[in-house]
Amino acid sequence: MVSRRFLLLASVAFGAAAGPLAAAPKPKHAAPAPPAPTPPTTPATTPLGPVDTAARWAFATDYTTGADLLDKDADVAMVPSSMTKLMTIYIVYGMLKAGRLQLDQMLPVSERAWRTGGSKMFVPYPGSVRVEDLIRGVVVDSGNDACIVFAEAIAGSEEQFVDLMNQRAKDLGLTRSVFKNCTGLPDPGHVMSCRDIATLAAALIRNFPEYYHYDSEKTFKYNNIEQYNRNPLVQKGIADGLKTGHTDAGGYGVVASTERAGRRVILVLNGMETSHQRGEEAERLMEWAFREFEDVTLLAANDPVDRAPVWLGAAPSVALVTGRDVVVTMPRQWQNKAKLTAQYTAPLAAPVAKGAVVGKLTLSGQGVPAMEIPLHAADDVPRLALPNRALAVLTHYLTGG
Repeated sequence: MVSRRFLLLASVAFGAAAGPLAAAPKPKHAAPAPPAPTPPTTPATTPLGPVDTAARWAFATDYTTGADLLDKDADVAMVPSSMTKLMTIYIVYGMLKAGRLQLDQMLPVSERAWRTGGSKMFVPYPGSVRVEDLIRGVVVDSGNDACIVFAEAIAGSEEQFVDLMNQRAKDLGLTRSVFKNCTGLPDPGHVMSCRDIATLAAALIRNFPEYYHYDSEKTFKYNNIEQYNRNPLVQKGIADGLKTGHTDAGGYGVVASTERAGRRVILVLNGMETSHQRGEEAERLMEWAFREFEDVTLLAANDPVDRAPVWLGAAPSVALVTGRDVVVTMPRQWQNKAKLTAQYTAPLAAPVAKGAVVGKLTLSGQGVPAMEIPLHAADDVPRLALPNRALAVLTHYLTGG
């Protein structure tokens, strides 16, 4: 086994990846009931060491690489409050993309929807509402009534719509999410984790870019009532989405995302004591995530990592490549400590097919996320013709080379 190590110095190029690196799937199991809140004084863990936050639960991730930037009980089931509505709108966007809903379509308002309490967009009863207005009613106004209108129109009832929500949760790998309603109103056993919320937010951004612009709208006027987007980072122009939430059990929460210079961060916080604290913490930690970390392109897809010798091949060696851009998120001051180690069995036996996996590239180093990337042969290397193979074997045994 050949093992070659490379130290990546400060001249490493920076840039965005073609797509997120695949993460190992987490085991699926039923979400437990939310535990007692973590004391607010407990710091979050980060690659840079502990970071204090007033949030009881917190998670920050790099959208491109999937790197964990900050984690405070990110996998603990908690009360998500109105951040639940991300799943409701995810299903709505899917229906739009499939052509089963239209933006100008009118949906009927039931008495149940009209009477739903909590935050509202104030749908009329009797009456009907345009789909695009309902989207803004959910995203900007956090309207529980709008959610019920969607649920009943799509699935016939909120209960059947909740079945859809739980199925989508399984499809997306949300392992700590159990939905009991489409609004986030208090309901025993209705839980999500910060990581699940971030995963859902990333799926919304990735799968429905044509509809994501609704999340950045600061106001929405309907039925002569103008309401402001509750997301404090959207109001300040710091984020382009996604949602806030508040209940007595969950405290004040927010999921926010923004892109700067081609890099996107998703931040989820929950369990804060006031809306003011929510806004301050979200702004502070979003700025921290961009200030302290950067996405580093270690290798482009076709950059040769090494050349492996080929036994009895028409060419004496073949270049090894990753086949895709290798991008990682690292603390800014530690990028020169990243080490790449190429491992493969040498020599490779001919024939070698272009694209065949022949080894692996291991990433390691202080503050660097551990990662293994398959190494592929960059070219076809056919076997030598029989007379030349015989000569090569004879030469090898005579010279020991």
